[in-house]
Amino acid sequence: MPCATPPLLAVPGSLPDFWPHRVIFFANLRSLFFGNNAETDELCHTVGNVDSYGGRLLPILNVLFRGSGNILVLECEPDAALLRYFRNRLGLKPPEYRVIDHRTYQEIGRLARSGTARDIEARLPAIRDWSGAVIDGYVTDSTLTAIADTHALRTLCSPEGSWRGNNKLLLHTFLEQSGLPVFETIIATTPADLPGALAALHDRGFRRAVVKAQIGASGIGLRRVDLPASSAEIARIPAMLFHEGPCLVQGWIEPGVNDVAAIRSPSVQLFVGDDSIHLYDLTEQILSRDSIHEGNEAIPRFLRRDAALKHDMLAITGAAARWLHAQGYRGPGSADFVVAFDRDGRAHPPILCEINARITGATYPAVLARLLAPAGAWLMRNIRFPSAPAGTAILQALDTADLLYRRGAATGLLPINFNPHPRGGIAKAQLLALAPSLRECRQMIDTLPDRLHLEITHDRD
Repeated sequence: MPCATPPLLAVPGSLPDFWPHRVIFFANLRSLFFGNNAETDELCHTVGNVDSYGGRLLPILNVLFRGSGNILVLECEPDAALLRYFRNRLGLKPPEYRVIDHRTYQEIGRLARSGTARDIEARLPAIRDWSGAVIDGYVTDSTLTAIADTHALRTLCSPEGSWRGNNKLLLHTFLEQSGLPVFETIIATTPADLPGALAALHDRGFRRAVVKAQIGASGIGLRRVDLPASSAEIARIPAMLFHEGPCLVQGWIEPGVNDVAAIRSPSVQLFVGDDSIHLYDLTEQILSRDSIHEGNEAIPRFLRRDAALKHDMLAITGAAARWLHAQGYRGPGSADFVVAFDRDGRAHPPILCEINARITGATYPAVLARLLAPAGAWLMRNIRFPSAPAGTAILQALDTADLLYRRGAATGLLPINFNPHPRGGIAKAQLLALAPSLRECRQMIDTLPDRLHLEITHDRD
């Protein structure tokens, strides 16, 4: 039986054993919003080529699941040259993979409500042996459970546990009731409550506020509002934020507000198992000016210097991870904080702003870095290639510049995934810099355009 209150192991820099199971994993990224189609459409529009993001699982799935014969079900074909790099240069063993497009996955979901097991089976990819596997995905939705039921298998997490674990309102309520730090928050039950909530936050000294849906990801599901807010600006707040019900309206912490001189955005990478919880890395988000996630790095220098802040973050994450366990969530996740500093460099109490209860953009680099270089630093950036070179050309350019990471090396750049351009070539890549120090990681990324002789720009995750 799973532990009611599982033990907590906080050892940043040390990977847990994760799952002993064999898995058939569906890269159902479009299910992140649990049926909020407007949020899904916004994700596809702003991020682009969402179908290719499941490829990031290829180098880590057999680390997360130690069973034999894992299968990854993707929404598009991965880059063949990158797969060869994983096998030949890194010594990794990517799982077998199959491909079904998102329309087929959606059709399976519709058949789960009105079709038969035979109808569902006819649309699944050709998998010879389903026996002994667990079924998992980025989130557990009704489609995933229907696939599991068709083969008399179980999902690692229930749909309710997956939804509750990603619900920002439920997390906020838990933190507040536990006496842990929270943002200044007013709950808006309907859009009609927004003018009063925003006016109240302006009266408390905030220059901006954010309206958050209960379910959101990658910057989708929230809107920032300048205060005082005009009626026209309030009218532009989309109704999709109320898809799950009441929204959180929160004061935006920024320099110049309430004795704040600087802001940092650290995270704790975690794993919730049946019988134990592991906190295995301390990272920091790299955010754009609009606070959109562009990458991650570890371990932040300010956390190395401030033992009390590190202790508080781990303690809050531990409490929240046990709450996740109680909700029925199982799997990896990321606890994202906001830490404000005063003019003397003293940290305010860290505020846990959200938990992403799934494999996140920080899971891939954290797992690979702690697997390949457990004592070192790492930095992951999303790099866009306007000229859309071939994957082989990117790998060759990295190799020629003596930047391509080889297993056992002290430094190098490791391509985690390639996102193809619709007209061919590679539009974007997730590059992981590994080195003894963050300074060396940043230097590799900063000098990349000159050393590769390719035009590049930084991009969102």
